[in-house]
Amino acid sequence: MENVDVFTCEAKGRGLKAVKEFWAGDVIFAERAYAAVVFDSLTHLVCHTCFKRHEKLQRCGQCKFAHYCDRTCQKDAWANHKNECSAIKRHGKAPNENIRLAARILWRIEKEGGGLTEGCLVSIDNLQNHVDHFGDEEKKEMRIDLESFLEFWPPDNKQFGMTYISHILGVINCNGFTLSDQRGLQAVGVGIFPNLCLVNHDCWPNCTVIFNNGKIELRALGKISVGEELTVSYVDFLNVSEDRKQQLKKQYYFDCTCEHCQKGIKDDLMTAVKEGNEKPSKEVVKDVIQFSRETLEKIDEARTEGIYHQVVKLCRECLDKQDPVLGDTNLYLLRILSIMSEVLSYLQLFDEAAGYSKRMVDGYMKLYHPNNAQLGMALMRAGVTQWHAGLIEAGHGMICKAYAILLVTHGSTHPITKDLEAMRVQSEMELRMFQENEFMYYKMREAALQNQTIQVMPEPAANEISPGIFQKK
Repeated sequence: MENVDVFTCEAKGRGLKAVKEFWAGDVIFAERAYAAVVFDSLTHLVCHTCFKRHEKLQRCGQCKFAHYCDRTCQKDAWANHKNECSAIKRHGKAPNENIRLAARILWRIEKEGGGLTEGCLVSIDNLQNHVDHFGDEEKKEMRIDLESFLEFWPPDNKQFGMTYISHILGVINCNGFTLSDQRGLQAVGVGIFPNLCLVNHDCWPNCTVIFNNGKIELRALGKISVGEELTVSYVDFLNVSEDRKQQLKKQYYFDCTCEHCQKGIKDDLMTAVKEGNEKPSKEVVKDVIQFSRETLEKIDEARTEGIYHQVVKLCRECLDKQDPVLGDTNLYLLRILSIMSEVLSYLQLFDEAAGYSKRMVDGYMKLYHPNNAQLGMALMRAGVTQWHAGLIEAGHGMICKAYAILLVTHGSTHPITKDLEAMRVQSEMELRMFQENEFMYYKMREAALQNQTIQVMPEPAANEISPGIFQKK
């Protein structure tokens, strides 16, 4: 943590600032979780130590709940799992992820104390819990969690009072960081990282956070000067400023005063309508937006039930209404384009999906920070879709752009970056083949898709031209 200093200001409270200059892709600090657990729905699919997905995991022989890659992961986890294992056996079942995480935090505090631990700039005791800001519904959920926790916690252990347990549950509520699997494609767990909790929010941040090889990394998105505050975005930027402010107030209990929110930067693009001689009226735009909202709700239901042909139908109907009215960067149009390209790709209808995915990333590139991780992932997915559709030039271009972004946001050692590098090399090789001999490229591609040995008839020699071709009778 020698790269950062803690500072305090009246408007934001505590924060972190750089003590030296950083450039895009630099790792400012890396941190292991103080405590972390796997999501309830994935406990049998993800290793409880390294958070990697595996088809075959070894189960704890005592509690029958925890799962591990192998004996190495199981041994590494025993110090954290020992108390949990006994509590699960006594309780008869494992509680939800919040209760399990709170219990792990308290067992560690019981062992090491609540003060500063090695490498931490702030203690768990001094993290914000925002319990005083809870509304009635949140207080009700807190009481339910407290009851569940006390049922799970060993009855003979009375070291912690209700107020302190409430503090820990509050810390988890507003400071829990989502952990991803080894490829960074799926959220698999939640953990507490005390140093990361000190990094303040900005809708247009200078840093990003990525989970890599068991640690979170705070990485610079561009040049950061000495003394500059380090910021990350707590929410997705693809919402108008007022919606982002409401989300931040509801979930993190503060009013965002960043430049993008104060000035409404890019709000005009996110709500854009078609320009030209026949600009749609406000009433028409309002009707299309309402139709889009209703359609998105129906799409969620259809996707939950796995009725993908219905999703495609709903998207087509919505696009028919949106295209004449909404601008290319309108959020409602982009959401439908994203769903359409994703579902068509899943159904392997790549030729159709390619057009929608290109429109989607064209819009994203006008809205997102140029080194935004979500933009990089969207470009990667769109590039693969173009590639599968046989549009090798467009596909390779998008994959290269995605690779450049992920080198900054994820680093060269992250598994998804390594996968992307392999795709970049493969698509570059195919692009060269395409440029040298387009006919041969499509023949080989067709054979590969059908999993057949390539069969190409030999070109006829000059003196073996078939009779009747381009000859007069």
